[in-house]
Amino acid sequence: MQDQPHRPETERPLTSETIQVLQNRVSVRSYTDEPVSEATVDAVLKAAFRAPTSSNIQAYSVVAVRDPDVRAELAPVTGNQRHVLEAPVFLAFCADLTRIEAALTRNGHDLDDNNFEMGLVATVDAALVGMSAYLAADSLGLKGVMIGAVRNDALATARILGLPRRVYCVFGMCLGWPDDVPPQKPRMDFARMVHRDQYGRLGDDREIDTALADYDAALAAHYADLGKPTTPDSWTHDVDNKFHARPRDELRQQLAALGFDFK
Repeated sequence: MQDQPHRPETERPLTSETIQVLQNRVSVRSYTDEPVSEATVDAVLKAAFRAPTSSNIQAYSVVAVRDPDVRAELAPVTGNQRHVLEAPVFLAFCADLTRIEAALTRNGHDLDDNNFEMGLVATVDAALVGMSAYLAADSLGLKGVMIGAVRNDALATARILGLPRRVYCVFGMCLGWPDDVPPQKPRMDFARMVHRDQYGRLGDDREIDTALADYDAALAAHYADLGKPTTPDSWTHDVDNKFHARPRDELRQQLAALGFDFK
């Protein structure tokens, strides 16, 4: 493929197939019975593995789950989300330090006294691969939804997936050919989320209150259009309801038991 000739920015398009995939992205939880082939999953993951990775450590692994018995075990961990059972394939994106530890061992070292950065880097690596996989799949016409609820019980998830020490499942992704595609949820106001050079004036409580009130109204209208129950303060009410208590309070101890005990 020949290099494209240089064009001034004013002549360059502000959209592309990739941008359109992202602009149209939506979480889909309902799939047809059509299977997703191993070749398709492999193509998606091979593309996703080109995602950025800190210092080329590639601190991730993916478990592709098709066995209905395994998914039946995973479903209760995720709060019995039906799509975990019904999707043709469930991809578990894992932070994986086993290969790094093997490299250190070969050089007379280990990870036993490493720090928080090591676990964070592996988690970010897994997240970058997961989103890249979603976009690759979406570009082929597949749809899916991310499943963070695998962390409801990280130890149970690790046992079900057969994860060794130094590996934990960061999140999962249901994937299939879409049956019912819901309308997109509105997002918060772009201008209030992008800052130029330094963090802007959203530290002003009044401006934050205005931004939240606007988004509450937009999200409440979205749910009302779908016939879903909500409250006038839709987003702030839901966020407070979910996070005023400490979520997944045992997660730190569970990850330490899985070998992510970095201080």
